[in-house]
Amino acid sequence: MKRADVLGVPVDPVTVDALHDRIGAFIRTGARATVLHANVHAINLAVRHAWFARILRQADLVFCDGAGVRLGARILGQHLPARITYADWMWPLAAWCEAQRFSLFLMGAEPGVADLAATRLRARAPGLRIVGTHHGFFDTMSGSPESLAAIRAINAAGPDIVIVGFGMPAQERWVHDHRPMIDAPVVLTGGAVFDYVSGRLRRAPAWMTRHGLEWLGRLVIEPRRLLGRYVVGNPLFLARVLRERLRQATARHRRPR
Repeated sequence: MKRADVLGVPVDPVTVDALHDRIGAFIRTGARATVLHANVHAINLAVRHAWFARILRQADLVFCDGAGVRLGARILGQHLPARITYADWMWPLAAWCEAQRFSLFLMGAEPGVADLAATRLRARAPGLRIVGTHHGFFDTMSGSPESLAAIRAINAAGPDIVIVGFGMPAQERWVHDHRPMIDAPVVLTGGAVFDYVSGRLRRAPAWMTRHGLEWLGRLVIEPRRLLGRYVVGNPLFLARVLRERLRQATARHRRPR
């Protein structure tokens, strides 16, 4: 299916099953693929920072991680079939990796959090191969000694999939800068995934998630960190989408008949 274009950010119209199929194909062909996700915050960052927009456009796959992005695509006359958020998806991804015998390397969050996340994932998927973990509290500057040491640990473990959870946009920049050095077929960026999987960070109530209001629940749980992102960022995103819709309608009206 054709990629959606949400304010210049390409988003692949995939379901969870289709996303697994694409990741499996990357692994089996030995590709060095980068799989990113787009939520409202990502698209606002891409509008503001050309370097971040380029990283998203250069990714091999970008999936929709947010009800706001689905709504924005719909307003712009495009279709995204599913919202795939890591807090939900990580468990099916682990089960799928267990069944396919694909291995994982988890990197990010405070020391010990990725280890706890790995323990909880293995409790649900006992055959899951998690071949290594690494915290995200190190110098992530391009080519720093700490970054190079982390990459050596990844390559020595030989995973099929690396999940990097530094938060956006630091994780995307780190993956972009270091991807040629990472031997793993697939690298994903996962934000706060290890905090959620480990149980360190609570999720919004299920009814909020079902009705596209998880952002509100997250705001209540983490008001200091997320106030600007949601209270300012969400209306700003909607205004930008509506302006783009008006621009497209005006361009169609002016087109010679």
